[in-house]
Amino acid sequence: MDVAERVQALVAQAAERLHAAGARDEALAEFVASRRVLGIPRAERMSRAGRVWRLGVLLVTPEGDLRGTGRVVRAEPEARRSITANAVAEQRAYRAAAVRGGFRAGETVNFDTVAIDLDELTRSRASGPLVLDGSGDDSGEGEDVFVRWSPTDPTALAPFARYLHERVELLAHPPTGA
Repeated sequence: MDVAERVQALVAQAAERLHAAGARDEALAEFVASRRVLGIPRAERMSRAGRVWRLGVLLVTPEGDLRGTGRVVRAEPEARRSITANAVAEQRAYRAAAVRGGFRAGETVNFDTVAIDLDELTRSRASGPLVLDGSGDDSGEGEDVFVRWSPTDPTALAPFARYLHERVELLAHPPTGA
């Protein structure tokens, strides 16, 4: 079994376990910038793209697809407030865009995510937060898959199977009081 098949099998098992446990999922969306439609301005909004389970730097879909975490907001209606920083104004705009897209207030919305291409992982040894390490043969046997859990630290690597297992357990069976 090559690297892509091993990763896909682990992700499919994770999706099955999360579904069976009734684990909390979150919205997946695409950000749609403001534009004019027939000359009428239309404000930016979020467009629904499905549901995901967030496992740290990874998102798993119910279909067993794997994505890298992008940006995350809680939907919040637009409110007039004095704003002191551009970053705060931007975050509030994304929250309001989620509500305009039909997400209920307080709902967690993931957007600007990156699909993890398992063929790319095999070819270039990296895709999103996944990286290959090891001295496998041409078939990918013997290669170890790691998760880079901090994008700013190249040494922040955890074995993929262990990382996935631990994150699934935490989401499927959260500690008391969490």
